[in-house]
Amino acid sequence: MAAFQRQVSRFGLPTISSTISKSSAQLTDTKSKRVVLIGGTGRVGSSIARSLAKTSPKLRLVLAGRNREKGEGLASEIGVGTTFQSVDIDDFESITIALDGADLVIHSAGPFQSRKRCTVLEAAIEKKISYIDICDDLSHARLAKSFHDKAVEAGVSAIVMSGLCPGVSNIMAAELVRMAQENASKPEELKFSYFIAGSGGAGPTVLATSLLLLNQNVSVYSQGKLLKLKPYTDETKVDFGDGVGKRSVFGINLPEVTTAHEILNIPNVTAKFGTAPFFWNWLLSQIAGMEFLEDYSKVESFARLSDPAVRAIDVLVGGKVSMRVDLDCKDGTRSTGLYTHPDLSVCAGAATAAFVVPILQGKTLPGVWFPEEREGIPIECREGLLEKASTGTSRYAMIVSYYHLH
Repeated sequence: MAAFQRQVSRFGLPTISSTISKSSAQLTDTKSKRVVLIGGTGRVGSSIARSLAKTSPKLRLVLAGRNREKGEGLASEIGVGTTFQSVDIDDFESITIALDGADLVIHSAGPFQSRKRCTVLEAAIEKKISYIDICDDLSHARLAKSFHDKAVEAGVSAIVMSGLCPGVSNIMAAELVRMAQENASKPEELKFSYFIAGSGGAGPTVLATSLLLLNQNVSVYSQGKLLKLKPYTDETKVDFGDGVGKRSVFGINLPEVTTAHEILNIPNVTAKFGTAPFFWNWLLSQIAGMEFLEDYSKVESFARLSDPAVRAIDVLVGGKVSMRVDLDCKDGTRSTGLYTHPDLSVCAGAATAAFVVPILQGKTLPGVWFPEEREGIPIECREGLLEKASTGTSRYAMIVSYYHLH
């Protein structure tokens, strides 16, 4: 069970601890709900499918992808109510056919970088079907946002950038900001820190996506002004707590920096990432900015060639993932969200599945929303979403510490 800990002050006042009340993270009356999972045969997609099958077994789940043999095998493993359907995300007609009779489509077929169309979202709006994706690219997310008015007109609810990070990390940040504001504190600085042991078993596609980030200057906000830094520089040591400890993290261009600044109105925002063994950090710092990163086909080939070595290292270091979100306020209030899970490939699916609950329960308003926006994930749904997403974690806590500067 997740816990909110409020450490009241450093001046001898008692420490107050409270536990989140058990809330419903399960879907009810799902027998008639049909969910199409685009990219359902991929590593992240299959993880989402398994998580949905465990937490919402009455859903009629359609695994949509190109690999029929793999898709039918996974559908058979998951069991009754799960089927496979061939789909090509670059073929609009193929998508619309797959969405016939669906209540929700989950788009997990990355990478989202450099895609010029939001074909799955466009099809969902045309078919008047709710939509979730795991986009991790700001440009593509903004392109999706351009369909907001059409989604409102069609009565379609869409959440972009769901999943673990961005996604759960954004909700953690939004909750820290809300709790601070309820305590009359003014948020001043927000820091996202991420650690993954090895690749987390992510596979070539996700590895390619990560490599593409090494060709992007890093967006940070300082006193409300956007700054651009070189990728994978500005090393910082961050303490991720028991089981992970202090780790080096480096600047990387992540979309939650901009969305948190704009939506949560935080003047100073950064995001940093680190991996293990440290050799990988050194290698990524050397690759950053290299010319071949401008060509996705070359990046994809490099990722596939590197895959055997990456997997060999993964066997040694495991797939642990840890997120830390820190919020500092003007009055000295400091709050932290911590999330650690032993297996990235498992929790990535659980995190995305957590976003399914409020959207199928009709809690989300029509439109295209980022996770931090209350119209997308209402405040009353955040606790249940975080509880569901933290299933299987070795540590999950939201800690608010009140320090008085005067």
